[in-house]
Amino acid sequence: MGTFDENNIEYQRARRQVERLRGFYGHVFAYIAVNALIVVYNCLHLKPGESYFQFKNFFTATFWGIGLAAHAITVFLPRVNFIRKWEDNKIKELMDKQKEH
Repeated sequence: MGTFDENNIEYQRARRQVERLRGFYGHVFAYIAVNALIVVYNCLHLKPGESYFQFKNFFTATFWGIGLAAHAITVFLPRVNFIRKWEDNKIKELMDKQKEH
């Protein structure tokens, strides 16, 4: 197994992708954990005969789920991600500035 050159642009891209994946998986874990607690709380506080299937019980999961889906798109669909292109251009710009000085 060889060593990695931390100045290598491919290494930097791979490292950023791993960081994005780690962030996304942390987001998924938080989503599942928090929404599981909300489900338990809501079930414990249902009135007799009240159905769990009401919009108020799915509000957090729905809107947070939309945010989670957007996060997934930025992590797993790199062609759609204009932010990644901006990052790459900014890195190149900063590296060029460092070479000048």
